[in-house]
Amino acid sequence: MHNFLCRTTGSSSSGPRTVFVVQWTHILTTLRNPGITLTQAWTTSNVLNSKFELDNQIAKGLKAELATDFVPSSKDFGAKLNLHFKQPNFHARAFFDMMKGPTANVDAVLGREGFLVGAEAGYDVQKAAITRYSAAVGYTIPQYSAAITATSNLSVFSAAYYHKVNSEVEAGAKATWDSKGSNNVGLEVASKYRLDPTSFAKAKVNDRGIASLAYNVLLRSGVTAGVGVSLDTQKLSESAHKVGTHFEFSG
Repeated sequence: MHNFLCRTTGSSSSGPRTVFVVQWTHILTTLRNPGITLTQAWTTSNVLNSKFELDNQIAKGLKAELATDFVPSSKDFGAKLNLHFKQPNFHARAFFDMMKGPTANVDAVLGREGFLVGAEAGYDVQKAAITRYSAAVGYTIPQYSAAITATSNLSVFSAAYYHKVNSEVEAGAKATWDSKGSNNVGLEVASKYRLDPTSFAKAKVNDRGIASLAYNVLLRSGVTAGVGVSLDTQKLSESAHKVGTHFEFSG
């Protein structure tokens, strides 16, 4: 199996410029047994990726993943252990980077009747110190959701609201305040409109006057194309705008 991603971007801030990025992944090996999966892949970056997964083998609701990457040219080796634990109304995850630190990042979410409470933390084993932590509360139903989060060691606060108006229209808004920065509150408003079963358009604007527009379409099975533009509405006559396109092939 192959995964192929083609992306081009352009920016007027420094004159005409185009960046062309191609990513190709070739799946070398895939072995599957009930609850056990082994996958190996080779990328165009000359990296050998391997992943070994155990699903519901160690304990009910627990999925363990061991992911490694090896660069033959530099002999660099990386290894990560990921744990996912799911139970009714509870979901916890733990991510361990075995070669850097080691470090651990854990998060957990508890939910009941639409109400959610979650927290996350990072820990550096070598330094024996908590590197970051955050918390969130929210409420969600199929038609809308609302959440309040405190990130960056409980110093950056945000409130977000999402509303699915109907099957074609979605809207959302977000306000952010950095208690250690300026007293200004950042605002964002966004909307998504599904034009037909294969395409949709999105728009977003923030309090700094940056407006973004995007269009995405499924050309055929496994082929997606999109185009986007970002405009600084306060500097329309200046070279401060960006435009980009992307094509994604999968299957």
